[in-house]
Amino acid sequence: MPTTRSPASSVWLYDTTLRDGAQTDGISLSVADKLTIARQLDQLGIPFIEGGWPGANPKDSQFFETLKQAPLSQAQLVPFCATRRPSKKSSCEQTFAPIVAAETQWVTIFGKSWDLQVTVALQTSLGENLAMISDSIRYLRSQGKRIIYDAEHWFDGYQANSDYALATLHAAIAAGAEWLILCDTNGGTLPHEIQSITEAVLDNIQKHCPQKINQPKVGIHAHDDSGTAVANSLAAVRAGAQMVQGTINGYGERCGNANLCTVIPNLILKLQYECLSPKQLGQLTNTSRLISEIVNLAPDIQAPFVGQSAFAHKGGIHVSAIRRNAVTYEHIQPELVGNQQRIVISEQAGLSNILEKAHKYGFEINREDPAGRAILNRIKTLEQIGYQFEAAEASFELIIRDCLGQRPNYFEVLGFDVHCRQPHEGDQSSSMGYTLATIKVMVNEDEIITAAEGDGPVNALDKSLRKALGQFYPSINQYRLSDYKVRILDSESGTQAKIRVLVEFSHDLKQWKTIGVSNNLIEASYQALVDGIEYGLIYDSKQPKPFQHNQECKLLH
Repeated sequence: MPTTRSPASSVWLYDTTLRDGAQTDGISLSVADKLTIARQLDQLGIPFIEGGWPGANPKDSQFFETLKQAPLSQAQLVPFCATRRPSKKSSCEQTFAPIVAAETQWVTIFGKSWDLQVTVALQTSLGENLAMISDSIRYLRSQGKRIIYDAEHWFDGYQANSDYALATLHAAIAAGAEWLILCDTNGGTLPHEIQSITEAVLDNIQKHCPQKINQPKVGIHAHDDSGTAVANSLAAVRAGAQMVQGTINGYGERCGNANLCTVIPNLILKLQYECLSPKQLGQLTNTSRLISEIVNLAPDIQAPFVGQSAFAHKGGIHVSAIRRNAVTYEHIQPELVGNQQRIVISEQAGLSNILEKAHKYGFEINREDPAGRAILNRIKTLEQIGYQFEAAEASFELIIRDCLGQRPNYFEVLGFDVHCRQPHEGDQSSSMGYTLATIKVMVNEDEIITAAEGDGPVNALDKSLRKALGQFYPSINQYRLSDYKVRILDSESGTQAKIRVLVEFSHDLKQWKTIGVSNNLIEASYQALVDGIEYGLIYDSKQPKPFQHNQECKLLH
């Protein structure tokens, strides 16, 4: 019979979006992307953030080097690596050098738990695998590192050969691992199996390490190949696991990892474990949508807790009941996770959200002020045609300013034209093609027409716009277009599909993102570019701010 254990009151969260999540088919993260995600997770309150494998590729090495100079505020940044290779000395293992050089307190190292993996994948003996686990952890401990040991293929290994699987854990314990993470690497184990095996592991550890001071803690790392990664994670916690590893939005190789956006609210709101503060939990929806924009994948609108439709209700019996008491069709208050109820005939929840966001930007709007309702209506209208402002908050602030009559009138674009020419076969004049953008703008009643060539239509348009405005606002030449993402919103429409463009600018230490939506890629790009330059000018203290108060609130663009 399992030993009776008092359940833990808190669970540690470990995010591996930047490593395991980045293995999703279709995701490619730049260093800037990884830094933005890491800082968002840090702000969310995630205690452990796995940043990747330093030395495995230049991006991961640069990422860790950057965060050495500008550390996270509260989270532990964790590098990931494997045990030493067979028949090698840990002190001579070249892959450990960049791990140590990352200068983190914690290191996550994985080793084999399944005898099949040892003999087939590693092509070594079971005894040598135990030595690899022990030697690697001891070496990293000698370098001052605290160890999280990921027991890869743990559940498959335990079911195939429990004695050997447990021997691998004891090798890690003896070497000084503080965390033992049970990995369902192939994602084929079901919740009842996860719970019983996790209980067996904890009983075994308690038997061999009777003094609690020497007992390592146990965690779970679940993959979603059977569609049960979240359920498996919760089952492991119920069995006594004290850490859950997962990714935002469930990103990950094959079918993905345990979705922390589902795990976290279930742990806190349903099982009463301590993971994040209420304020941090309220950032969950925004974090989910922000990261979906950064990785350039459409968010799952039906995702539990954080999806756009998670608390959406259509007409009829549901809406009638919701208006009397939301509990009739909502299992939690959506605001607890930063989401909101969506009912066509009610705007109250949306207004509260708008007022809160306006407050974040320093705009105090009274609930009775018509500007609040104007902002809400503007946002709803734009979202219906494809705008999403979670990752384009500069454009969102411009809308607030517009409706409050506080949007500067630095310039007005009167029109533009983009001409693209591809070289014909045998054309010796140009092997790269030809793109020319001409733009007409008005600044202080002066009309300026400029033209510029570029590497494609967006680059040409950007150059032409900067050329026109640079003589009035020289600082815009320092605004760097640091990222540019395109998403097709209705792929069934083919080449007539609506397109969303997300542009990121940076200047000194400030970064801002803007958005454009159109059936025309160039038009959508133009919208985002103009917003980005205008937003930069607002916060450029070297430039005058000629505020002209608008008398009416018009649609953006």
